Amino acid sequence: MTTSGSTDFELDVSDYVEEAFERCGLEVRTGYDLQTARRSLNLLFADWANRGLNQWTIAQRTQTVTSSTSTYDLGTDVIDVLSMVVRRDNNDLSMERISRDTYLSIPSKTTTGRPTQFFIDRQITPQIKVWPSPENSTDILIFDCLTRIQDADAYTDTLEVPFRFYPCLAAGLAYYLAIKKAPDRIQLLKAIYDEEFDRAQAEDRDRASFNVAPSLRYYRVS
Repeated sequence: MTTSGSTDFELDVSDYVEEAFERCGLEVRTGYDLQTARRSLNLLFADWANRGLNQWTIAQRTQTVTSSTSTYDLGTDVIDVLSMVVRRDNNDLSMERISRDTYLSIPSKTTTGRPTQFFIDRQITPQIKVWPSPENSTDILIFDCLTRIQDADAYTDTLEVPFRFYPCLAAGLAYYLAIKKAPDRIQLLKAIYDEEFDRAQAEDRDRASFNVAPSLRYYRVS
């Protein structure tokens, strides 16, 4: 059996746009067609971020603290922080995420010590707020954060999407375009997109060993 031996199949923005238009029973004819499709593609990425369907964009970042400074800016590409530890003397110590209400109810936010709690203020430029306020300028905050999928800008750009998500992306863009250009195909393309999304979402998750231990309470030892 002869096979290709290659595993580098990749689509750029224009390929996805063409595929989506074909699924709508249409052709790309004008520059505006490309423009409206690219806009829909970036809106699709925003929807994926809201649904948490972008684990491949998780990045680990660090922030060295400053004594008595409790607030630190994150990058504008950060959507959320998933977990955080503080590193002191090469030991990583866990920190607890707290809500806005809990943070606001802390009586003295100027108390200094080793940070044990953090709050994410999700503004346009998100911020980390830690408590207690750092007692030194040597501790390091280490955190895993969910970041934005890179924009679809040029039509020749390839997209920051893993191979296994290609079908979901193509189906989603076709559905978004159908809303604007092919209303008779909305239900069909939405059903296909929902199916592809569910499949992609099921795949985009952490996997860990899972063991089932039978209860011994009903076993009789003779």
